[in-house]
Amino acid sequence: MKLTTTLGYLGLIASLIVGFGEYFLHYSPQILDNSANYEFFKFVSLQDLTIGHFLSVIGLPFYFAGYIHIYRMLRSGNETLARMVLAFGFMAFAVGGIWIGSRSSIGNIVHLKESMDSTPYQKLLDHYTNHLEILVKALRIVIAILSIIFAITILKGGTFYKKWMSIFSPIVILILLVLIGKIIPSIGKHMLPILMNVTHFILFSLSLYQLHNHSKTTLNAK
Repeated sequence: MKLTTTLGYLGLIASLIVGFGEYFLHYSPQILDNSANYEFFKFVSLQDLTIGHFLSVIGLPFYFAGYIHIYRMLRSGNETLARMVLAFGFMAFAVGGIWIGSRSSIGNIVHLKESMDSTPYQKLLDHYTNHLEILVKALRIVIAILSIIFAITILKGGTFYKKWMSIFSPIVILILLVLIGKIIPSIGKHMLPILMNVTHFILFSLSLYQLHNHSKTTLNAK
């Protein structure tokens, strides 16, 4: 129980550190109006790009601990499905790590726009889109598959989770946050740039809450 709890808190720490890092990398008051061609980066200072880069890279490995926590919460229900969630979780943040590590570079390229010819500049943007930005789409697909397995495992019973936790899979939380961000732009402009981190902060918080309740129930039964 102590190890599972510690791993959950490490996942929570990951969501905070990487979240702050990604906020430094992406946020400016103009972000929602300048999404095309990565133009929002020109409103992010080079210093913030550097701070955000290193915070994100430092914090990201803790996400793997967080998914080991999820695995340990699920494995009593179905070991095979729990391992699948763990594998897809590792895959998601391996892909996400490559993507987040590239953001300061594309930000710096946008800052160099005025000093470059338009043709090579656009080729750099196109290369980035085709080789690195595409990883975001891959990440969403992996998270969607992971979420389905996560929900099925909980619904089958025997995990440390109550069955209502199946509703709060990562992809469902993500979609709800997107809707909130679109409906309330004053919140969305701060939340949407760090969406995956907010999603996992909620996921790990709920998971730790359920572990606490499970521990209490187990102790009372004894």
